[in-house]
Amino acid sequence: MRAKITYAITAAALVAYFVLVGWRGVLLIQTGTVLTITFGVSVLILPVIGVWFLWKNTQFVRKANRLAAELEAEGGLPVDELKRTPGGRIDRDSADEVFVRRKAETEDAPDDWRSWFRLAVAYHDARDTPRARKAMQRAIALHEGRSPAEA
Repeated sequence: MRAKITYAITAAALVAYFVLVGWRGVLLIQTGTVLTITFGVSVLILPVIGVWFLWKNTQFVRKANRLAAELEAEGGLPVDELKRTPGGRIDRDSADEVFVRRKAETEDAPDDWRSWFRLAVAYHDARDTPRARKAMQRAIALHEGRSPAEA
C-alpha cells in the first residue's frame, strides 16, 4: 500500500508540474513574437511527452498488478526464498541462484505468462531492472494473447 501511495503522490506532483509548465507555454505563445511562440510551442511539448510517459507507466503497473493478483489467486506467486543481509538487502548470490531456476523454468515453458512473470521478479531481485521490465512486458503480452514481439 505504501508503494501505491508514493506512486499516487509522485504522479500528482508530476501532473501539477505539467500544468504549470503548460501554462507557461501558453503565456509564451500569447506574447505573440516569433521567438516566444517558438519557445511556447517547445515548452508545451514537454508536458505532452511527460503525460504520455506517465500514462504508459501507470498502465504497465496496473497490468502487472493484475497479473500478480491472478497468479496469487492461483497460488503461483514465487515464494520469497532469498537470503538477506543483516541490513535487509537481498543477498546477490541468493538472487542469482533463484534467477537461474526461474530462467530454466521460462526456457521450458516460453509461452507461459506465469513463468515470465516469475522471471521478471527474479530479474528485479537480481537488481536488473531493464530486463525485469522486458520480462514483465512479455508476460503481459502473453497474458493478453498478443505476440511477445509486440511487447
